[in-house]
Amino acid sequence: MSFMDAVKTCLSKYVDFSGRARRSEYWFFYLFTFLVGIVGAIIDGVLGTGFFNLIATLAFLLPSIAAGVRRLHDTDRSGWWFLIILVPIVGAIVLLVFFVMDGTKGENRFGPDPKGGNEAEVFS
Repeated sequence: MSFMDAVKTCLSKYVDFSGRARRSEYWFFYLFTFLVGIVGAIIDGVLGTGFFNLIATLAFLLPSIAAGVRRLHDTDRSGWWFLIILVPIVGAIVLLVFFVMDGTKGENRFGPDPKGGNEAEVFS
């Protein structure tokens, strides 16, 4: 999945917590939100406000959570595992490990394999 495809998919599934998200979809969207945050911080630094970064954070909060839940679904875990982030330090490490793991092959209880059998794609 390309960078633009990942961004389009995550924004079109703004609050869709069902289905599965492959690694490239999740991490490209994470990169996009990170870059938007940097741009917002630069604009805020130039203008001396905190408005743009706050708006960007609020705008991407729900789609980021939804993409994370769909990523957990790809590893055959319930979206409730996302709440482990509330455990200081350890929770973030566990969630990071879940996010970098390869998804389950074939269909699982959350839907069909988003890779669609294309094993040769890079950063899938």
